[in-house]
Amino acid sequence: MAKKNVVIGFMGTQLDSGQGAGRWEKWRPTISLVQHEDTLIDRLELLYATKYEALAQTLVRDIANVSPDTTVNLIPMDVENPWDFGEMYAALYDWARSYRFDPSHEQYWAHITTGTHVAQICMFLMVESRFIPGLLLQTAPPKKQERGNPGSYTLIDLDLSRYDVLAQRFSQAHAEALEFLKSGIPTRNKRFNALIEEIERVAVRSQAPILLTGPTGAGKSHLARRMYELKKSRHQVQGDFVEVNCATLRGDGAASTLFGHKKGAFTGAATDRAGLLRTAHQGVLFLDEIGELGLDEQAMLLKAVEEKRFLPMGSDREVSSDFQLIAGTNRDLRIDVAQGRFREDLFARINLWAYTLPGLAQRPEDIEPNVDHLLARATAEVGQAVRFNAEAKSRYLQFAKSKEALWSGNFRDLSASVTRMATLADGGRISTGLVDAEIQRLQWLWQPTEQAQARDVDLDALLPADVAGKLDFFDRLQLEAVVRVCRESQTLSDAGRRLFDQSRTQRSVVNDADRLRKYLLKFGLTWDEITAAADKV
Repeated sequence: MAKKNVVIGFMGTQLDSGQGAGRWEKWRPTISLVQHEDTLIDRLELLYATKYEALAQTLVRDIANVSPDTTVNLIPMDVENPWDFGEMYAALYDWARSYRFDPSHEQYWAHITTGTHVAQICMFLMVESRFIPGLLLQTAPPKKQERGNPGSYTLIDLDLSRYDVLAQRFSQAHAEALEFLKSGIPTRNKRFNALIEEIERVAVRSQAPILLTGPTGAGKSHLARRMYELKKSRHQVQGDFVEVNCATLRGDGAASTLFGHKKGAFTGAATDRAGLLRTAHQGVLFLDEIGELGLDEQAMLLKAVEEKRFLPMGSDREVSSDFQLIAGTNRDLRIDVAQGRFREDLFARINLWAYTLPGLAQRPEDIEPNVDHLLARATAEVGQAVRFNAEAKSRYLQFAKSKEALWSGNFRDLSASVTRMATLADGGRISTGLVDAEIQRLQWLWQPTEQAQARDVDLDALLPADVAGKLDFFDRLQLEAVVRVCRESQTLSDAGRRLFDQSRTQRSVVNDADRLRKYLLKFGLTWDEITAAADKV
């Protein structure tokens, strides 16, 4: 079904004017829009100043006379000075942001022949910045004036590479986009602010895949959704935001969830299933923990990203879906690629725009504004204003910014902490007693995390892939225990004494360090490599 043609334009107080029958002898730009026999204008959004109400009503009647199938909506737009750029842009901007565009069923043409020069420039910028998702429309009179001759019109599809001077976002719109991505939180970390500034430019200019890395709780999912909402406000996506954590996908269910299946494709497939890739058509698909996907699903995803086509399970016919992919992971996919757990070609495809979100502990200067933001949110939830007293806030922030505060859960930990204090605050005041109790709770929370990190040994990350893959289970358990002792010891000799505590008493020449060094070399390991890896945990 063909899309409807919708024209947005200013009424020309001079060019569109005319009285009596003689008005039909002159070329009027707005009237000419509906006089082309081969082009139907389904709707005209006509912007006008209310002091020209009589002229606007005349145009409505004349359009109905020439093109009864055209609907005219009169849009009052009064500005004190139509030649003032700021006033005109603000009025048009506010209208465009509140207008319900429907690009799936309508195509929009912004008429730039009428209105003041300032109004025409503002209309151009609305289209260029995608606040009006359409083309520019320019009309021209016939070479020879004659009754009923509509002249000509030209549709202009803006190519930004040809308009470098004009292709500038207003600083206000840019600042609003940055604030939106940061949820209105005045962050102070220079590295994070620079990262968000680049992400904003990429989000509104690119449809290519984006990879967000960083520790769990750093805000990858939240940022992905904010990017989608920013793109939607610019009419760059029409579909939904679809999110899935790949760590929850296993076996046939993984391919089925993502790519869909045909009835009977496997046991339990009682009906057809569309799959999340098709659900995300013309929208954004966020695959969190993409490193958890199996190799088969990775291959299918690569084809879907590159060709916008894929095969549902059990089907012999490809389906299509045009979506933008945002991927998230807390793993270093470079290591996974080197060890064969992640496809190199898929990594190359999603790594065009890659950003690492720093954890909360790496952004101590942003803790205070985030606490203020979370308190404001808690105020709305508990139904009363919640504040720290001065001493309590100072004590909490001093701990929160110290090395003792691990923030292993990142913003999830901070959100939970503020929520607890806000809920327990009598009279809406967070006291030093509440803060002290909360600090003890956080210290308890993070203590087992430190112990788990000390105990954890990732041989797959420590050993070359060809060595780790050939280890017997017995050798793996033994080597893990040896590495753990080494990391708990001050020196190689100290570790040797602990490991050979019985056999060393039966030797005439004792050299525990040399025995341990030779054992580690069997696996291609050295003391320095083991302790250096421990420092990174």
